[in-house]
Amino acid sequence: MRLSLVSWNVNSVRLRLPQIEQFLKANDIDILCMQEIKCQEHEFPREAFEALGYSHIHIAGQKGWHGVALVSKIPFESLPAPAFCRRGDARAQGIRIDGTEIWNFYIPAGGDFPDREGNDKFDHKLTFYERLIEDLERRGTDKPLLICGDLNIAPGEFDVWSHRQMLRVVSHTPVEIETFGKLMQAGDFHDPFRVTYPDPQKIFTWWSYRAADFRASNRGLRLDHILLNPGLMGKVKGDITAKIHDTVREWERPSDHAPIQTLFEF
Repeated sequence: MRLSLVSWNVNSVRLRLPQIEQFLKANDIDILCMQEIKCQEHEFPREAFEALGYSHIHIAGQKGWHGVALVSKIPFESLPAPAFCRRGDARAQGIRIDGTEIWNFYIPAGGDFPDREGNDKFDHKLTFYERLIEDLERRGTDKPLLICGDLNIAPGEFDVWSHRQMLRVVSHTPVEIETFGKLMQAGDFHDPFRVTYPDPQKIFTWWSYRAADFRASNRGLRLDHILLNPGLMGKVKGDITAKIHDTVREWERPSDHAPIQTLFEF
């Protein structure tokens, strides 16, 4: 089976629908995993995706905030939502295709300062990670698993525009870098983007709206990830293609995140 999968924080699926349609028409994508859809299930523009051939749809939404959704050309089995969010927000969903599980996450951003006691948003973020890591440690790495989404941590020195300055900013603080390392260890995950774009090449998936010209300032972060565990890597045939579609960030009224894509056979 060929699997071309894209993860994209669309920052409102209804507002960004023209850009999403443009992207899907221009690229051969089997599964699109979206984060921050900002709508309830009955508000999701299902017909627009069905018209493009994505007849298999799984939505975990809530009113006005958060939300994840997955649209696919390939039939899948919907799984119960992973219970990693202690607030019960719509931030996680799972499916199974040909024995492989795919988890789509919108992990909390964490607020303005990295203090679990003084900032409940930061505690919320780390609790999500801790629950996820505990689950991975229990399940082991034999069952094929792909995790994707806006994981809201830029873990590497070359995943941020300035490692030194960002160490004081939520998304790249030492405790978050350590936490992401524990996630990678718990799942023994393969990161195809750091194979395609090896260190010390800087790669970003997010740029702030505050910059008038995001290319000129280029103060980006790699917050979006697609990770494959050993169970899935054992099924992969040939190389894995990884691509960041950063030109989409140049479009009119874009999301602040760019789509990221993997392509492989298994």
